[in-house]
Amino acid sequence: MFTINFDNLPWLAYIGQIVDILLVTYVVYKLIMIIRGTRAVQLVKGIAAIFIIWIISNFLGLSTLEFITRQTATFGLLAIIIIFQPELRRGLEQLGRSRLFTSRSAPKNDSMQDTINALVKASNYMGKRRIGALVSIERDTGLNDYAESGIPMQAVVTSELLINIFIPNTPLHDGAVVLKNDRILAAGCYLPLSEDSSISKELGTRHRAALGVSEVTDCITLIISEETGAISISKRGALYRNLTEEQLRELLEQNLLKTTATSESRWQWGGKKDG
Repeated sequence: MFTINFDNLPWLAYIGQIVDILLVTYVVYKLIMIIRGTRAVQLVKGIAAIFIIWIISNFLGLSTLEFITRQTATFGLLAIIIIFQPELRRGLEQLGRSRLFTSRSAPKNDSMQDTINALVKASNYMGKRRIGALVSIERDTGLNDYAESGIPMQAVVTSELLINIFIPNTPLHDGAVVLKNDRILAAGCYLPLSEDSSISKELGTRHRAALGVSEVTDCITLIISEETGAISISKRGALYRNLTEEQLRELLEQNLLKTTATSESRWQWGGKKDG
């Protein structure tokens, strides 16, 4: 039988090195995209500073400083895992949401458009009457953990039902509503509060909860302020405030409908962005 001796083909080694470089470049790029806009950016700057100090101290023969930086790098890994657990969790969740692991089909645009229409109509009604509301809309990351903390509903999304849930002094008005496609999974749910110290002090519990769940999932969360009636949206740890009806509809359609035109660059509005 005729066989090929690959040991005599050095070009395979060059191809392997090129593939290796491309894979490492891609991984570094994805890591940068994950930590962009998070506290982890400051972490990277700190690690770079320690690395530079270690090189300089090693070059100049500063043994004490070199020992301190080496020990800091050794024990700092455990501290990084503990302090930046939310960022690490979000990175792993984004890896799990990649096309390689995702097999769920997207909801039909017709039913999702009906959901968007109901959200916009309910938001306008509650905003004008200063009825506080908090609605999280599931995307790729499941929200079942948060839905289980509330009252199960499994109801079709309608503006009338959403308004009735958040009417003051009713049993479910204080919690969050969790949506999946065109269904209300549960109401009166508890969402994790953001611990970001840079959040404006004028924002209340609803806004902090919306930011908190957006930091650990890819959901879109709608907030209506009980004090001002202002409509806001949280996504990926950022808060877009004082949205008009047109801005709210555009944002929901860009992020919930299955289209090829969706682009982060179109998130340019007059609303204030925090986070």
